[in-house]
Amino acid sequence: MFAEASADYACIEQAIHYLEKHYQTQPTLAEIAAHVGLSDYHFQRLFTRWAGISPKRFVQYLTMQHAKQVLAASQSVLEAAYASGLSSPGRLHDLFVTHEAITPGEYKSRGDGLTICYGIHPTPFGQTLLAVTERGICGLSFVPGGSEKQAVAELARAWPQAALVADNAGTEPTLARIFSPSEQNRPLPLYLKGTNFQIQVWTALLRVPSGALVSYGTLAKMAGQSKAARAVGTAVGHNPIAYLIPCHRVIRQAGEFGDYHWGSARKKAIIGWEAARFS
Repeated sequence: MFAEASADYACIEQAIHYLEKHYQTQPTLAEIAAHVGLSDYHFQRLFTRWAGISPKRFVQYLTMQHAKQVLAASQSVLEAAYASGLSSPGRLHDLFVTHEAITPGEYKSRGDGLTICYGIHPTPFGQTLLAVTERGICGLSFVPGGSEKQAVAELARAWPQAALVADNAGTEPTLARIFSPSEQNRPLPLYLKGTNFQIQVWTALLRVPSGALVSYGTLAKMAGQSKAARAVGTAVGHNPIAYLIPCHRVIRQAGEFGDYHWGSARKKAIIGWEAARFS
């Protein structure tokens, strides 16, 4: 159901890469369209179909000035929520997400006795690999360079003793619920494999609502690790469930978007896409 959006994303990513390289000269719509090999009209139409807003408005969401404004607003809301004893300022996403960490014994077993069904699916941000167990989603990754074999190999390295079963039909309904809020009707459980420290950080990330941004320092406080911002950043980078555990919402205090395991262009695409829906 996301085939068209996934195909559009390749063009969007090209455009964002171009903007990253030429942001100082403020390229025109015509220049961006020419770079991706489309006419002004067709580029505007494709972009609006994908993002729901015009390219010009989208780019405004990706400026450092706007990012700092969102960062400041998000921080005040999150801090107020925590000060009043609330676990979150609102719903985690449009979806109700629950999570369960594997036990130390399960961690040590490296997936022995576990069956993981996986599927490769188109999404608004390109192809993804979704991995699911009976206890919940254990992996969601963007397919690197379109290499499905590499994506499956990375899943196998993460769970070396588990039985991997290709099952696109079985995982498609879950994928649809992740990227289509209207599909929600029951909780989406996550099954997390990580150290206690990593689980703390990922749990804190789950409390950052759509459309919000947090700095690494604020996230460290949320995770109860205020003096370990650098280690928190490392844990963010090891997030095994992209998008649902929203590591893309963590940026630098100065308003810079920073690195992202799946590429800076994809991080900006997701942030802009969410901003268009939740601003």
